[in-house]
Amino acid sequence: MTRYIRHAAVFCALLLLALLINALRVQVVENEAYDGNPANRRDSIARYGRPRGDILVGGAPVTGSRDTREQLRYERTYRDGPLYAPVTGFSSQEYGTTFLEHTEDGVLSGTDPMLAPFPLWNDVTRGRPAGGNVVTTLDRRAQRAAYDGLRGRKGAVAAVEPATGRILALVSSPSYDPSVLSGNDAGAERAWARLNGDPDQPMLNRAIRQTYPPGSTFKVVTAAAALDAGVITDLDEPTRSPAPYRLPGTRTRLTNAGDGCRDAPLRAAFVWSCNTVFAKLGVDVGLARMTRTAAAFGFNDADVRIPFSVATSTFDTSLDRAQLALSSIGQYNTRATPLQMATVAAAVADGGLVREPYLVERTTRRGGATVATAGPRPARQAMLPSTARRMRELMEDVVREGTGTNAAIPGATVGGKTGTAQHGVGNAGTPYAWFVSWARGEREMEPGVAVAVVVEDGSAVRGDITGGGMAAPIARAVMAAVLSP
Repeated sequence: MTRYIRHAAVFCALLLLALLINALRVQVVENEAYDGNPANRRDSIARYGRPRGDILVGGAPVTGSRDTREQLRYERTYRDGPLYAPVTGFSSQEYGTTFLEHTEDGVLSGTDPMLAPFPLWNDVTRGRPAGGNVVTTLDRRAQRAAYDGLRGRKGAVAAVEPATGRILALVSSPSYDPSVLSGNDAGAERAWARLNGDPDQPMLNRAIRQTYPPGSTFKVVTAAAALDAGVITDLDEPTRSPAPYRLPGTRTRLTNAGDGCRDAPLRAAFVWSCNTVFAKLGVDVGLARMTRTAAAFGFNDADVRIPFSVATSTFDTSLDRAQLALSSIGQYNTRATPLQMATVAAAVADGGLVREPYLVERTTRRGGATVATAGPRPARQAMLPSTARRMRELMEDVVREGTGTNAAIPGATVGGKTGTAQHGVGNAGTPYAWFVSWARGEREMEPGVAVAVVVEDGSAVRGDITGGGMAAPIARAVMAAVLSP
C-alpha cells in the first residue's frame, strides 16, 4: 500500500512540475505572443477601464470621459470638438489615436512611467496610475477667432508667439467632431466611412499637414536674402528691374498685377507685391544663398515636431535660373505649411530669430503636479538683426498703405504681407489667398503674435480673390484676440 501511495505522490509531483513549467512557458517564453494576440483584450479592458486624462486649453479641459458601463467602460468626449480637432485629434476604441491624443497617449492613459511615484511597485502589482493632463500653449480666444473667421471655408490658420515659439492658434477648416469616432459601435464605423469619404477631407489638418504654394508671402524670405547678401542696400533706391521680366533662358515674360513696378525700389515693390522685382532679386541673390536663407527659416526641414509631425515645407535646391525666379515669388516647387509661414513672420518680429514652435506647455499628474515642462527652445538666426528691422519696416508699410490695410488694428503696430498663389495645370485652379503678419500691442515692447492664414477656396469671383481681401481680416481678428487684455 505504501508503494502505491509513493507512486501516486510522485505522479502528482510530476503533474505539478508540468503545470509550473507550462506556466513559465506561457508567462515568460510566449509572453509577447499572447500579449500581441488580437483575441487578448486584457490591455484594452485595462486601458478603457478608467477615465482618460484631459487636454487643457487656457486652464480648462477640452476633453472628457463618458462612463458607458460596458466592458470597454470609458469613451472619450470632446468639448467644442471641431474647434480643437486639429490639436487634440481623436482617441477611438476602434481606430486608435491621432495628434495630441497619440503623441501624449502615455500621459493621458496613465502608462507613462513618470506618472508613477513607485514604478517598481506598479510593475509588481500591475497597477496603473490615473491618467495625467496635457496643458497646451493655445490661446482660447485666438483659436475661436481663427475658427470663426474661416467660417467653414477650406483653409487654415496658425499663430505663434515670436519670442518663445508657443503655438497660440492652430485651426483647420472644414473640421469634424472627434467624439463620433470614440466608441466601437456601428455609429463609429459609419462616421469613419463618412469622414474618410468626404471630398473636403475634414480630418486633414491643413495647418500642419498640407503644403501650399505660398505665393507672394514668400517674398519676405526673398527680401531678407537680398538684404543679407547686400544685393539691396537702400530700401528706397530704384532697382534695375524690367517690367515685364523675361525669365532667364526662356521667352516667357513675367508680368505684374498692377503698374509702377519697373525699376521699383524694394519698399514700393514689397508694398505693392511686384513679381518682376522679386523674381529678378532671387536670380541676383543666387540659388546657393536663396537655399541657405530658406533653410534657415525652416524650409526643407523634415524633422519638425510640435510634438506630432509637421509636413516638410520645401524650397527646391536644384533649379535653373528661370525656375529660381519663379520659386523666389513663391511659385514653381516652393511649398509651405501655414505653420511654416507663421514661423517666417515670427522671425521678422523677433529680430531674425527662428524659434521651434511647440504646442505642449507641460504635462501633469491628475492632481496637478508637474511631470514635465517644455523647457527653453533652441533658436537660430535666419537673418541679420539689421535685416529684420528693415523687414519689419517693410511689413508695416504693407498694412499702413499697401495691400494689407484690412489687417490694421487701432492702437497696435501691425506688419504683414499678402499673397495670392496660383496653382493647378496652367494655373487654372482657384487661387489660394494668403496673409502673414505680426502685431505689437500699444503698451508692449515687442510683437506678441505672428499669424499665417490661407483660404483655399475663396467663394468669390476669381479676380477678387486676394490675400488682403480674404485672409487679412482673419489674421486681424486673431491678432486682436491675442493682444486684447
